Amino acid sequence: MRFEDVGFGDELPACAPDVSPEAVRRFAQTAGMLHPRFFDDEAARREGLPGAIVPGIMSQGLLAALVHRWAPEARIELLDTTFRAPLRVGSKPTCRGVVTDLDPVRRTVEVDLTLANEAGETRVVGTARVRLP
Repeated sequence: MRFEDVGFGDELPACAPDVSPEAVRRFAQTAGMLHPRFFDDEAARREGLPGAIVPGIMSQGLLAALVHRWAPEARIELLDTTFRAPLRVGSKPTCRGVVTDLDPVRRTVEVDLTLANEAGETRVVGTARVRLP
């Protein structure tokens, strides 16, 4: 994907990332995030959560992966996220993105990102500034 190939309002191809218990456990163990809220529904409920949740940094990684699937040679200069609600482990989320700004001088695009659960409820929103070749 090159800067010249992108237009305002372009949608990135949506993806359905894997947040199965196995995938979340692998991520959390690799990241050294061994808190039970990521693996154990009961432990998470004792903290007032609806059940085991996907780590926030994993959610950010899923949004970054969406950008790199769309533009493999891109460099993400900024990824700013806001966590609106927990994303449950084992849910069936969808990542989406739309181009909201273009800077031809810097060859960057701004992409608004969302991570929603299977009910379509937005869990994480973000903005990425992406430099394209």
